[in-house]
Amino acid sequence: MRRLIFFIVIVVSFASVAHASDPPLIEQGFRDMYDLNFSMAQQHFSQFEAQQPANPLGPVSEAAGYLFGEFARLGVLETQLFVDDNSFEDRKKLVPDPAVKQKIDTALNKADQLANAALGKDPADATAQFAKVLSLGLRSDYAALIEKRDLAALSYTKQGRTLAEQLLKERPTAYDAYLAVGVENYLSGIKPAPVRWFLQMGGVQTDKAQGIHDLTLTAEHGNLLAPFARVMLAVADLRDKNTGGACTLLHGLATEFPHNQLYHRELGLHCH
Repeated sequence: MRRLIFFIVIVVSFASVAHASDPPLIEQGFRDMYDLNFSMAQQHFSQFEAQQPANPLGPVSEAAGYLFGEFARLGVLETQLFVDDNSFEDRKKLVPDPAVKQKIDTALNKADQLANAALGKDPADATAQFAKVLSLGLRSDYAALIEKRDLAALSYTKQGRTLAEQLLKERPTAYDAYLAVGVENYLSGIKPAPVRWFLQMGGVQTDKAQGIHDLTLTAEHGNLLAPFARVMLAVADLRDKNTGGACTLLHGLATEFPHNQLYHRELGLHCH
């Protein structure tokens, strides 16, 4: 269950509205994050905030940059943690940087305030809805992956997933948003039948094939989240012993993001 919560949490944290044209500074900031260039990512996010101070997308992206920088420092992002059940179950409670935690909380609180103000004027404001989804997901990430407070993380995740599903209903071509539903379906779908039944009773979707389908939609057509979807498809391939498929995906990621040594490390582990 903790493993399932972990995956759902990290996916919902990235659930995106996938606007027809995401702000270029936000796009570049996310690409910097994938390349583990967190200082440059923060420069792009800060520039966006200066240009659009009332837009909640700025501070919530800033929080994402701080959080994933902390994940990288603490070694949370290694794919082996996803693939190896024992590695996940044996994970230790980490020692976070309190200064970074304060930056994350400050940015998230600011994003929530701006999003609530925007939604008060227009309940259908897609950017504000996205900011709320991302904020809830980031809070879930921190609770689950750093503090190991899985129940608190699941509470945040359920709220974020509800908003993500609403966005998909309103925007069926919002390909990034398929990631949230896709990973939940896949990871719950590979559980034993009694566990799947229990998850279904709690409102969790458990269709593995549908999960792969949705992940592929994001990987092929998504914007901000396409690289992350490719990582998750590589994880699925590794779990299914499809090393060739996983290596193709990892090689593409390593080529696209040459400064991210995690991809190169996974290539060395799995692709000989």
